Amino acid sequence: MKRGRLRVLLGAAPGVGKTYTMLEEGKRLQSEGQDVVVAVVETHGRAATSAMTDGLEILPRATVSHRGVELTEMDLGAVLARKPDVALVDELAHTNAPGSTHEKRWQDVEELLAAGINVMSTVNIQHIESLNDVVQQITGVPQRETIPDEVLRSADQIEVVDLAPQALRDRLATGRVYPAERIDAALSNYFRLGNLTALRELALLWLADEVDSALKNYRAEHGIDSKWEARERVVVSLTGGPEGETLLRRGARIAARSAGGELLAVHITNQDGLRAPNPEALAAQRALVEKLGGSYHQVVGDDIPRALVEFARSVNATQLVIGVSRRSRLMAALTGPGIGATVTREAGSIDVHIVNHEAAGGRFSLPRIGGALTHRRRLAGLVFALVGGPLLTWLLVTFRSADSITSDVLSYQLLVVVVALIGGIWPALFAALLSGLTLDFFFVEPLHTVSIDDPLHLLALVLYVVNAVLVSYVVDQAARRTRAAKRAAAESELLATVSGSVLRGEGALQALVSRTREAFHLTGVRLLVDGQIVRRDGEPTPDGKFATVPVGARAMLELHGPDLRASERRLLAVITTQIDAALEHSALTETANEVGPLTAADKVRSALLSAVSHDLRRPLAAATTAVSGLRATDVILSDADRAELLATADESLGTLASLVTNLLDVSRLEAGVLAVQLLSVDAEDVILPAFDELNLGPSEIELDLDPTLPSMLADPGLLKRVVTNLLDNARRFAPPGTRVRISTSTFAGTVQIRIADHGPGIAPERRDQIFVPFQRLGDTDNLTGLGLGLALSKGFIEGMGGTLEAEDTPGGGLTMVIALPTATASSSVSTPDIRSTRAARSEQDNT
Repeated sequence: MKRGRLRVLLGAAPGVGKTYTMLEEGKRLQSEGQDVVVAVVETHGRAATSAMTDGLEILPRATVSHRGVELTEMDLGAVLARKPDVALVDELAHTNAPGSTHEKRWQDVEELLAAGINVMSTVNIQHIESLNDVVQQITGVPQRETIPDEVLRSADQIEVVDLAPQALRDRLATGRVYPAERIDAALSNYFRLGNLTALRELALLWLADEVDSALKNYRAEHGIDSKWEARERVVVSLTGGPEGETLLRRGARIAARSAGGELLAVHITNQDGLRAPNPEALAAQRALVEKLGGSYHQVVGDDIPRALVEFARSVNATQLVIGVSRRSRLMAALTGPGIGATVTREAGSIDVHIVNHEAAGGRFSLPRIGGALTHRRRLAGLVFALVGGPLLTWLLVTFRSADSITSDVLSYQLLVVVVALIGGIWPALFAALLSGLTLDFFFVEPLHTVSIDDPLHLLALVLYVVNAVLVSYVVDQAARRTRAAKRAAAESELLATVSGSVLRGEGALQALVSRTREAFHLTGVRLLVDGQIVRRDGEPTPDGKFATVPVGARAMLELHGPDLRASERRLLAVITTQIDAALEHSALTETANEVGPLTAADKVRSALLSAVSHDLRRPLAAATTAVSGLRATDVILSDADRAELLATADESLGTLASLVTNLLDVSRLEAGVLAVQLLSVDAEDVILPAFDELNLGPSEIELDLDPTLPSMLADPGLLKRVVTNLLDNARRFAPPGTRVRISTSTFAGTVQIRIADHGPGIAPERRDQIFVPFQRLGDTDNLTGLGLGLALSKGFIEGMGGTLEAEDTPGGGLTMVIALPTATASSSVSTPDIRSTRAARSEQDNT
């Protein structure tokens, strides 16, 4: 039976219109003559979605009883018996009720597809298994219903139902997604603008990756090796030489010429790892790749040109950038065509850019011959040839006969092979020449003379040399592999330990220094920063000699002990990079710890200074005017006028006294003795006294307080001032006959207090201005203050470690959201400082 096709509509969040689009598409297919049924649809009470089901056949649901509760699920048996052309199955990641045929709805869909039924379904990005933790970090909401990535990727067609984040919030605010009682909480929690934007980007990136994977699979299935220029992909070949930076910048410029261009850097390393380049240069070039927005790759292969071209084809590259060879002309003539010529010949349709650089055409140098064996083994091979050759000659001469020439030749050949196995090529060549000359001198007529009259004798000597070279090559390669394996194992163990130590906080540096001493068998290691020893391990050498290795721009390692080999210095360069990263991490952590308290204090200080410097003018002018009127002799004042002027002067002078007190407190703040006192506070203990202060009753306030709300960490006096100020603002801007709504909730470890009105609201682009001191957005009523209330409120809340934000009220108006961290058992609650408390109270009287 032909398997059915699965089409999935993917959405960034609930409410974007996946179900609506699915039903709309179902109607279109039905109008084209296909048999379409609704297997299951979840309208969530949305009128527009429910209306789209008109005209479509809806199969009845199956009823499942679980713990006395009747639940309904898709009737899989009914759909299979009905066998339509297309089944519409909503919410692919849904978990079925216990007792259903399958645990998950996507498993039901798999059975429908196996039966030849085409299925159209929906899923949100937060339900994809691999993205579940990412979505939880963004939204703070865990998702228990997930679908495996491979199930979704196996779909025949995946489409994103896209909607701009603000459009989705507008749709939510009008009640088209959730009922009215859930709108407020949804807008302030899951459906925040930042959350929706991040989820939308996540959905588009996931689909883009899926499209790229589908293209690679199609090319593999159809055997397509030629490049498809869907987008410009530039591959830059890095050798670890000094030309790498030039090549990378040229490749970045090529990729930048086309929209969506991609930069990839690749380094081809030999399998044995003995021809490794300078790791410091590669590390710097890798950092440059990341800075240029590209990606770094490392490929293992002995045939560098072929490995490079294969990698370029595997990533569907359109451009390949390589550098001009650093070999001299003489070396190029001796060793034949280089990598550049071979890559150009093998690249096919991939454009190859050969870039000139300062290191091109370097000085002449002979290629290295062999060298994998140790000096001890070479010496042992030479000694064996010097001792074994004469000894073998003595034995063969002693037992020599007229018919023994064949065995004599084979004996000397065996000697050459054994010497090659022990010492490699140079002792073997020495043994081969010695054996050929010895045979000619002792065993070939005329005896005791060295003459090569017969060409066969010369051929025998050549064969000795060839055997020596071949066996030596095999021995050299085996030794090379063995050394590489041992070194790789040791380096891997060391690097694994080093990488695990980098982010361990205070112990990271000491662990790295200790590991360096142990790895290189040093007597002592010291780490110096700006000339000061910050970490040490072991003791210095008795003679006081040591080597220094720079670590970044400010630090240095002192190495006490034997000199390091070149291979060890390459590994040391990697360790110093990790030490530099650990030093930077430590410095950043220390700076963050220092800046945190200063930032909190600075926010409060800035708000107070801005307020008192401006507010001095108004009460001073009022008091001066009132006193001047009382002292005037040319005007006769009535008792009522005199009492009014005295009251004005008294009120103004009282305000001035409060402001002067604030100025004194500001000086204490600058001296570091004025601080916000954080206590464990219940929201009700702050909200209810604010009602009494403003004389607000049930006719003006609508309460929605969460009885299970945890305590928050705040300064109760400052928080009460903020709530009072926000309530007063909301009451002033609320239309007659409406009530100000105050509600509490928790979200992502914070307690939220929301104060909402249904007034004119504020345009989104002007919301930041309301928190700027002396900005009242056109309100010219001089009795309502000088525009400091919200600025002070924001400063107080941020000083307590919280946030104050303005949002739209569903249906019109403005909602002020206070978010403060919850108080935990580990929270440090100190006794309030009298001076700080008095300063906070004086701020409360300043609005």
